[in-house]
Amino acid sequence: MAHDDEIDEEIDARDLLCPLPVLKARKRLQAMKPGRVLRLLATDPAAIVDVPHFCAEAGHDLLATAADGKAQAYLIRRGGDR
Repeated sequence: MAHDDEIDEEIDARDLLCPLPVLKARKRLQAMKPGRVLRLLATDPAAIVDVPHFCAEAGHDLLATAADGKAQAYLIRRGGDR
């Protein structure tokens, strides 16, 4: 997982169910500049499939996935506009 100085923004989507973690990530990423890194925390079991799929479809880079207590932490680098 990246160091805190490599993370530009963070969303705490713990306890939110599908599709809210991905929708919140999409909205935040749209407001970020390309190359910036978002850390998304989610406890929704569907996020394990949904987040990588969203990143692939939207052109963002999923840099890392790791357990963070009861949540999963996803590091997403915003891609360029498609």
